Amino acid sequence: MAIAENLERIRQEINALDAQNRVQLLAVSKTFPESSLEEAIAGGQRLFGENYAQEGVRKIQYFREHYPNLGLQWHFIGPVQSNKTKLIAEHFDWVQSVDRLKIAQRLSEQRPQARGPLNVLLEVNVDGEDTKSGVDVPSVGEMLEQIARMPNLRLRGLMCIPRPAENAEQRRKPFKIMKALFDQYQAPYGLDTLSMGMSADYREAIEEGANMVRIGSAIFGARHYASK
Repeated sequence: MAIAENLERIRQEINALDAQNRVQLLAVSKTFPESSLEEAIAGGQRLFGENYAQEGVRKIQYFREHYPNLGLQWHFIGPVQSNKTKLIAEHFDWVQSVDRLKIAQRLSEQRPQARGPLNVLLEVNVDGEDTKSGVDVPSVGEMLEQIARMPNLRLRGLMCIPRPAENAEQRRKPFKIMKALFDQYQAPYGLDTLSMGMSADYREAIEEGANMVRIGSAIFGARHYASK
């Protein structure tokens, strides 16, 4: 039960940094089989993040069929391709990686009414990297305003994936920017979720204000991408 043990260790670390018990742990389960998720579930985990639409939907359907009463919550956290928006909108509970108006519009239009609004986060390219998805910092306000108007989306907050950094001080810089953005727009849009921090930097992210961290390899171990 290494996965359950890893979860417990990470929860203890989060609790030590999170006196107010406000941080949610999202287990990033991309490329891992259903059996690995079952181990995490046995360890009490209920929130899962997937990067690939078809793989994620396969897992969602498996667990809805075999464990219908667990109350699992499924987050799409990878780049959203236009030809996958319908699949994502129909099956996932959250999309953390909304980075274009076109994608937000398609998700809203394709969300089944019976499922209720789709929870979404705006992905911010906080470091301004050419190779990264996400809106640039100056465009955040305009994008939030437009997304907030879409009838089948529920705007919940912001997400980022900063570039890797060599030390804690460098890791903190983008998180500070994100927290300032979150504080600026929290009241006008009722934001409640700041998703930042992964296996290598979740400690700094929590200390700078994250209330959701996305952790994969520290829970499940090294990934084998060929299995995707």
